[in-house]
Amino acid sequence: MKIEWKTCIKIAVCLFGLYLAITYWGSIAGFIGLVLGAASPLFIGAGIAYVVNLLMSFYERRFFEKAKNANLLKIKRPLCMVIAFITLVAVIALVVWLVLPQFVSCIMIVIDYIPDAVDWIVDQLKKLEYVPQDIIDMLVSIDWNSQIEKIVKAVTSGIGDVMGVVISTVSSVVGGIVTAFLSLIFAIYILLDKEKLGSQADRIAKKYFKQGVYEKLRYFTVTFDDSFHKYIVGQCTEAVILGGLCAIGMTLLGLPYATMIGALVAFTALIPVAGAFIGGGLGAFMILMVNPLQALIFVVFLVVLQQLEGNIIYPKVVGSSMGLPAIWVLAAVTIGGGVMGIMGMLIGVPIAATVYRIVRNDLHGETEEEIKKALV
Repeated sequence: MKIEWKTCIKIAVCLFGLYLAITYWGSIAGFIGLVLGAASPLFIGAGIAYVVNLLMSFYERRFFEKAKNANLLKIKRPLCMVIAFITLVAVIALVVWLVLPQFVSCIMIVIDYIPDAVDWIVDQLKKLEYVPQDIIDMLVSIDWNSQIEKIVKAVTSGIGDVMGVVISTVSSVVGGIVTAFLSLIFAIYILLDKEKLGSQADRIAKKYFKQGVYEKLRYFTVTFDDSFHKYIVGQCTEAVILGGLCAIGMTLLGLPYATMIGALVAFTALIPVAGAFIGGGLGAFMILMVNPLQALIFVVFLVVLQQLEGNIIYPKVVGSSMGLPAIWVLAAVTIGGGVMGIMGMLIGVPIAATVYRIVRNDLHGETEEEIKKALV
C-alpha cells in the first residue's frame, strides 16, 4: 500500500494540532469562553427571535394571508413583529402584576408571624418538660422583632465594602442592560431578514458540504425546528388551560388568591413535569398564611387537577404532537435541569424529542423518506 506525502502531512498536522490542544487546553478553553461570552447577545437574540417568530408568523397568516396591496405588504413584517413583541411584554407584565404584589405581601405576613410562632414553640417546649430550662429562657429572652430587623437590614444593605458592592452591582446591571439591548437589536434584524438569512445559510451548506451530508443536516434542522415549534405552542396552550382551570376551581371553592395563583401555576407550568408543582407549592404556602384548612383543600384540589392535566390535557395538547413517551420527558427534564437549570428543563424536552424522532425513523428505515420531506 502506497502512502502519499499529502496524507502523511495531513496526519502530522492533525497530531500536532491535537498535541497543542491537549497542552494548552486551559488557554484554549479560556479563549473559547471569551468568544462565546462576547457572542452571547447574538445567541440570546436568536432565541428571542425564534420565540417571537411564532407569534409574528401567526399574525402574518391570520391578518395578511390574502393581502395584495403593495403598501400593505411592505408594512406586514414590521407591524406583525411589533404586535408580537407587545403581546409577549403584555403577558409577562400581566403575570408580574398579578403575582408579585401578593407574593411580597405574603412574605411580610410570614415575617410578622415569626415572633408569635416562636412563642408558640416555646410554650410547646415547656409542656414537654424534656427541654432544659436554660434553653427555654434563652429563647424567651431574645427580642425576635429586633433580630428580624437586623437580618433584613443586613440582607438589603449587603455585607462587606459598600463601594465594592455598589460598583459590582452597577457594573452587573449596566452589563445586563447592554446585553439585553444588543440581543433585542439582533432579534429585530433576524426577524426582518429571516428569509434572506435562511437562504444564505442554505447556500453555504450546499457549497461546503457534500450532498449526503447537506441532506442529513437539512433533515436534522427541520426536525429540530418542528419539535421546538410544537413544544412551545403545545406547552403554552397547556399552561393557559391549566392556569385557567386552577383559577376557576379555586374561585368555585372560595379559596383566596385565585387569580394570582392561577397565573403563577400557568407561568410555572411552562416547565414540564415539575412546573405546576412548583407553582402549586408556592400557592399552598401563600394560602397557609391565611387559613391552613384552605391550604389543605387547595393541595387536594391541585393533586386532582394535576391528574386531570397529566392524563387528559397534556397527552392531547403536548404529548401527541411531540410523540415522546412520558419516561423520556421525565428523563429530559431531569438531565436538562441538572446540566443547565431552568433553561435546561425548558429546552431538554424538544431536544430529546428531536433525537427520539431521528433514532426512531432510522430504526424503522424511514430516514430517507423523512430527508426527502425535509428537502421539499
